[in-house]
Amino acid sequence: MIKIKNVTTHLGQKINHQIDGEDRVIEAEGLVMLPALIDPHVHFRVPGAEYKEDWESGALAAICGGVTTVFDMPNNTPSCISKKRLAEKKAIIEKQLKIPLRYGLYLGADQNHLDEIAKTKDQIVGLKIYMGSSTGDLLMNDPKALEKAFRLAAENSVLVAVHAEDEDLIKKRSAECKAALQTDPKSHSMIRSPEVAQKALAVALELAEKYKTRLYVAHVSTKEELDLIRKAKMKGVQVFAEATPHHLFLTTALYEKLGTRALVNPPLRDHVDALWQAIKDQTIDTIGTDHAPHLLEEKMRPMGSAPSGFASIELYLALLLNAHHEKKISLEQIVSLTSTQPREIFHWPVNSDVVLVDLNHEQVVKDSHLKTKAKWSPYAGMKLKGWPRYTILKGKVYDTQMVP
Repeated sequence: MIKIKNVTTHLGQKINHQIDGEDRVIEAEGLVMLPALIDPHVHFRVPGAEYKEDWESGALAAICGGVTTVFDMPNNTPSCISKKRLAEKKAIIEKQLKIPLRYGLYLGADQNHLDEIAKTKDQIVGLKIYMGSSTGDLLMNDPKALEKAFRLAAENSVLVAVHAEDEDLIKKRSAECKAALQTDPKSHSMIRSPEVAQKALAVALELAEKYKTRLYVAHVSTKEELDLIRKAKMKGVQVFAEATPHHLFLTTALYEKLGTRALVNPPLRDHVDALWQAIKDQTIDTIGTDHAPHLLEEKMRPMGSAPSGFASIELYLALLLNAHHEKKISLEQIVSLTSTQPREIFHWPVNSDVVLVDLNHEQVVKDSHLKTKAKWSPYAGMKLKGWPRYTILKGKVYDTQMVP
């Protein structure tokens, strides 16, 4: 039995708390207890890119970030597009997991394998559709196949998660981009403009309304998308919006500091205020990290060969707690966005996992402290106030300051 003494809940109540598990007493005076986090959007790179991340290093990073449940994306090598590949991926994960992280898997939408939706509906958390190109080979921008995917997902009660960027418009804007600008990392945000996201999302919302498909919009990053989502919600469309830490806390100013290391899909924006307003008015339903690790030497490559994506799962909660101190978000909102609502949206079972946080602990983000194989962060050098202290998963206590 884990006995937690004198802990404060996120509602401000001081209590003693017990959890079935190992024999352990935690004197939690000064700590605040939150439900452990769910990260609905991670890329743990298995199979095919284990040198960037695997489920041993990914789970370690998750635990240090107060996360005990992750939903992993299908853009692997090979892509996870069938029942057979789901089984193969799960077998690899089970071999790699040293920390018993809770996880769910997405099925990748591929126009030649849409019959796999019905075969896997009870084994997945959702169907991931890439409307615009990103890491991997799962681009699906054929209108007829896209419509079929939305219809089959609805018929099988499968949630559709979309990467909403219009591929044709990306290509058009890229072709129009001046040659001199194409070597400038800032061009990434110009080519993948807000219009690129808005156009794709409009299509996805129309299909969701037509077929009554439950739609999860990953990494919403623009005011234009938020306006569309608000209107759709008012019409009764079952649409849920996810924001990422990098779109909440970073802007295009980062290109000057980090160059190609600042590349991410969708790109960095200057819509931070609109995103925080959408959290306030509950247009945004979840926060997912889009944890997408790449090694530093890969990110340092020139434009055209440098990959997009950041590793951020272990800073997920610390960034939000720091925002809490800045009066941008309440603890109740953090719990809702990172636990309650993801659980409801993805129909995920309730568990007793918790994280104990020290709201007053201040620490500078250092690359050398990170558990991810990427070993670098766009947040390096930031001083954050509020960090996870203990993460309790399946009745076992993980001291985040002692994890090797």
